[in-house]
Amino acid sequence: MTDDRDDSLEERRRRLSTELAGRKAEDAAEAKRDAQSEESRKGMALGLKISSEFISAIAVGAILGFLLDRFAGTSPWGLIVFLLLGFCAGVLNVLRTVGMVAPSPFSQQAAKDKKRDGL
Repeated sequence: MTDDRDDSLEERRRRLSTELAGRKAEDAAEAKRDAQSEESRKGMALGLKISSEFISAIAVGAILGFLLDRFAGTSPWGLIVFLLLGFCAGVLNVLRTVGMVAPSPFSQQAAKDKKRDGL
């Protein structure tokens, strides 16, 4: 009787061990999927940030140029010049964000001041 009980316990232990290994594999696969989706979300957030900075720089340049033309009567030169300046500012912001151009000296100085003040 004890042999049957031992065999039964051994069989249950093997079955539980197999199930546990299967669950661990499922958990590892789920963790991998979560990590991939997290990377995807980070990429999407960066893309939205870059595109919004680029579009807003162009829009601000166009609005400033339009207002200059409206009040100074320099139509269409203010719009053209400020639209191009806005485009250049947008490209520079994109390049800074992706790390192809060094950050501006003003932002570096602000970061140093924050660190010095303990903020």
